[in-house]
Order: sequence, then structure tokens, then C-alpha cells
Amino acid sequence: ESATAFACLVSDMWLGEFDYVSPEAFHSVFGKRYPAFSRRTQHDAQEFLICVLDDLHEAFKEVRAQLCQERQSPAAGASTRSSSGTSIITQLFEGQLSYGIRCLTCKALSDRPESFTVLSLPIPSTRVCSLQDCLECFFQPDTLTRNNQIHCFWCGSNQDATVKASITKAPQIIIFHLKRFAWEDKHRRKLSTTVCYPFSDLDLSPYISTSCCNNTEYSLCAVVNHAGDMDYGHYTAFCKHSVTKHWYSFDDAQVTKIPDSAVQADTAYLLFY
Repeated sequence: ESATAFACLVSDMWLGEFDYVSPEAFHSVFGKRYPAFSRRTQHDAQEFLICVLDDLHEAFKEVRAQLCQERQSPAAGASTRSSSGTSIITQLFEGQLSYGIRCLTCKALSDRPESFTVLSLPIPSTRVCSLQDCLECFFQPDTLTRNNQIHCFWCGSNQDATVKASITKAPQIIIFHLKRFAWEDKHRRKLSTTVCYPFSDLDLSPYISTSCCNNTEYSLCAVVNHAGDMDYGHYTAFCKHSVTKHWYSFDDAQVTKIPDSAVQADTAYLLFY
């Protein structure tokens, strides 16, 4: 039901019959499955985005599995499990990380794979930094000691270790979440740091595993902005038209064409490349 409502929303947006389109119908249907988002209260755009992607993945995954079953003859008896885990959502948005964990005692190296649809990046400065600085911070090696020690299979006990992440599969569309909401003295606060992000030629090759053969250069296609503080905020979006390449600002019922220079904003919260 929510996939159908989303399809109707996208169709209405692209038909060009309206100056703007309200997502009320989709929001109503989606709220039935996720009651937390049905209330007219403040919510986090990143959490909402992940729920939408997961929900659409489940819907399209089920349809894909049914189609595979219908195409198979009863005598074949083949399992559809290999196809049931993929969908158009995973094809577009899912990437793979590998965490290389090295025991500092015996030097044994193990890998822990992990799928992702959104990469949450720390903001290493309080005033100004670049998206590259955020990526460097995310992918820098970390040392696991004390309560964070690993259990080393070869040593047979808990040991200090280093862990370093790398991308083993780069998604077609990569989404970065800038972690603007941080804890400080038991209170959450919003970081208003200016994060400078490139419009094109974002090169992720320094963070890509040698086993990955995907193209690793990206161009910016959308930005979700958050204005306000912890208790009250307002979301807007900048989106690049895939045909005309013009940028547009979406602010509730106000949809306006904007110059490229306006896309670099201090309020950026989610970046789509």
C-alpha cells in the first residue's frame, strides 16, 4: 500500500500538472505502518528516510520474489532466496562496508562486513570543515581497548585491537548524514558548523577497498536542510533536475529555481550523491 502511494506521489510530481504536490496521501498510508510518524510532531529526516527506504525495499522485494516463483515451473524446485534479498532500493542505495579488525597481540586480521544505505559522518570541527574532513574522520583507524576489547579467536582471550573501515561496494547513490545533533554534558545540542561539500568530482577512492571495482566519483544531486534548533526546526530540500540540470528549492508549497551558488548552505543535513 505504501509503495503504491509513493508511486502516485512520484507520478504527480513528474506529470507537471501542479505547481507543487502535497505528500498527504503517502504520509497517511505510511503513518499506518509506522505510527510514530503519524503524529504531527517533530521527527528526524534521517530516521524517516531510512524507514521509507526499508519499507519500499520490503514491498518491492516481496513482489520480486512472487514474480520469480511464478516464472519457475513446479518441477524446477529452485529456491527464490537468492533474489528475495534484492530490490530496486538495494540496487540504487545499498553499499557495503568492511571493518578490518587487527589484534594488537598476535596481529591476526579479521573482516566484518556491514551493509549501509546511509553513512552517518561525524563533524570534526565546530566552525568550518569540508565533507572530505568528515569522511577522513569516519574512515580513520580506531583503537579498541578496555571495555571495547575484541575476543581474539587465535589468542583465545580479549585483546586490544585496531579497526579500520573501508568501502567494498560503492552504491549508485550514496547518502551522507551529517551528525549535527551531538551529546554534550548529558544534553543534546545542534552543531551549526559550516560543512563545505563539492558539487561534482567527489572522489571516494581513498576509502575504497582494493577488491571494489565500482566507479567512485560522484556528483551532488540533492540536499536536505534543517533550520532551527533541537526543539523546533524546519526542513527544506534542494534538488537537481535530472534532465535540465537546474537546481530547485522545495520549501513546503514554495518551489523555486535557484542558482548553483545557493546550494552550498550551512543548514545541510543530508547529502545525496
